[in-house]
Amino acid sequence: MNRRLAQATRIERARRLPGDDFIQEPADVLTHAISVKCSRQQLWPWLIQMGADRAGWYSYDALDNGGRHSAEEILGGLQNPPVGTVFPALPGCREGFVLIDQKPGNWLVLGWPSPTGGQMVTWAFVLEEIESEVTRLLVRVRVTANYRFNHLPNAIGLWLARLVHFIMERKQLVEIARRAERRVACATAVGELVPT
Repeated sequence: MNRRLAQATRIERARRLPGDDFIQEPADVLTHAISVKCSRQQLWPWLIQMGADRAGWYSYDALDNGGRHSAEEILGGLQNPPVGTVFPALPGCREGFVLIDQKPGNWLVLGWPSPTGGQMVTWAFVLEEIESEVTRLLVRVRVTANYRFNHLPNAIGLWLARLVHFIMERKQLVEIARRAERRVACATAVGELVPT
């Protein structure tokens, strides 16, 4: 079993990230991170194609992708979504996270719109190259006080949401890293085999 860490440092949890301004006074903030052996440009395509009925969420596909396996390849037709694109929560579902902000190759922010306006949840994915060919992927979720996990009261719902999010987010980050690093390793191996 892969025991790769997907944990943010204290400094990473405390710092401001893109998307923080969409929810000024969050009821909860969760930040996770993983180091990936590739450049920001090599990691970005895996993020921008996320979503059910897109490339999948790279997590537990039986739970969040209708049992369909998340993509193992970069899908060219999903690489340039404009702001406002829906990243469906589940297959066949019209609702989902909406792309509310992005700086291609650097960060994207998804939001779950509130019925009263603004965002009920934001989910930011931030790429930082920490050394040559090593990228830190930071992921932050912020929720408003109006957020209800499975319609439960906040006292129970936020605790349960934290547990579920930790499990799903860790799996997502590990799987994104695996895919990106495998692709880089394959490209390097092919490059080494090609005569110069």
